[in-house]
Amino acid sequence: MKPIRLTRHARERCLARGATEDEVIRAIRIGVREPAKLRREMCRLDVPFESNWQGTYYSTKQVAAVIIEEPDVTVVVTVYTRYF
Repeated sequence: MKPIRLTRHARERCLARGATEDEVIRAIRIGVREPAKLRREMCRLDVPFESNWQGTYYSTKQVAAVIIEEPDVTVVVTVYTRYF
């Protein structure tokens, strides 16, 4: 299994959007993959949340990591979240 490296931008997006590095790694390892722009992939994973985000209660958080697969490492370019 290749190592996963988050760029500085991806780490900043995690903090701003409420995702953890562990959730991002799980999205890449076991989430659903789909093609993204510029020969990248998006890996999505729904995780139980059962908490408030920005003043609203949500039961589920979706973590989506945009990645580039390089020969020896998976690089996380950015991270998105969706709450529902």
